Amino acid sequence: MMATAPSYPPPAATPVVAVLSPQYCVGHAVEFTITRKMMTMEAGTFGITDANGNIVFKVKGKFLSLHDRRVLLDAAGNPIITFQQKMMTAHRRWQAFRGESTDPKDMIFSVRKSKMMMMMKTKLSVFMAANVGEEHSDFRIQGNWWETACNIYVGDTDNIVAQMHRKHSAQSILLGKDTFCVTIYPNVDHAFIVALVVILEEINQDRRAS
Repeated sequence: MMATAPSYPPPAATPVVAVLSPQYCVGHAVEFTITRKMMTMEAGTFGITDANGNIVFKVKGKFLSLHDRRVLLDAAGNPIITFQQKMMTAHRRWQAFRGESTDPKDMIFSVRKSKMMMMMKTKLSVFMAANVGEEHSDFRIQGNWWETACNIYVGDTDNIVAQMHRKHSAQSILLGKDTFCVTIYPNVDHAFIVALVVILEEINQDRRAS
């Protein structure tokens, strides 16, 4: 049975959140569909389409990569972000870098699993590279993963910048695909939000596997 999409409040006025570039920000809310293609030789392969079904981004995994490396590409195949899991850390952490770099000087942000992450809850903290002390997160991802929905907030505020829910259908199961619908609020960086949703899914895949 197809899951019923949660009902969301209308997008509130949000500040411009241009983490990668203003070119990925528009003055109105947009909806993307993110599809994880599971029946593929490359782990971590995703396609991201707009409301008209046009490809806007792609995510490709590095097969047998030591660090679970993923690359976010634009529709033309140009690399935007490389993100990978940081090894040997107390709390699961992913780091995101500009382009195809993994040099620390090119790091944009990192995502860390909450120290108090509950079995049935999702809570991730997002830190910009300049936030060295990490006393407070710049963004946070919070929700009930098993209810298939979560919100992305600015820091510790109630200011939502994006919302995600998972779609279940017989067709998606047969085709070996996981599908997510993402609503990105006005003036918020599309590439940044897509990267966060993909990292969220990778962390939860690891959690389910363990």
